[in-house]
Amino acid sequence: MADEATDGTEEGATAPKSKFKLIVAGVIVFAVLAGGATYYFLFMRPKPEEKQHAEAAPAKPPVYVDVPDVMVNLAGLPGERIQYLKVKIALEVKEEKQIEAIKPSMPRLVDIFQTYMRELRSSDLNGSAGLFRLKEELTRRVNATIQPNQVSAVLFKEIVVQ
Repeated sequence: MADEATDGTEEGATAPKSKFKLIVAGVIVFAVLAGGATYYFLFMRPKPEEKQHAEAAPAKPPVYVDVPDVMVNLAGLPGERIQYLKVKIALEVKEEKQIEAIKPSMPRLVDIFQTYMRELRSSDLNGSAGLFRLKEELTRRVNATIQPNQVSAVLFKEIVVQ
């Protein structure tokens, strides 16, 4: 029995030591991994500012093409006073070489503008929302006409409703 008592105490003494060693080993592995991750994120990873400077090339300023002035009478009910719309438009393109591709299509663009704007009523142009819709519709029509070239925006230089 004495032998059994010593055997029980030896097993009890070795079990806590092996658990202690396992916990210490786990803490050391965790500390090494955490230290490595911290070092990477603080010193090795490229900074966002460096990425922006490397990727950002100097942007070219946009180029503008003037469209001849467009003056149309607006649609109205019979017996109403006739109202006119006068618009000065510029087209915004990304590159200078697109201007030469657009110039031969200019008579067609003016025709598209006039036929579309003659169907408008003065109430269609009320407020900034009306002008925004007009600008978006004209941009869509221009891009459909001059494909494969694209216009970034249709810009109003002057709008007069009289």
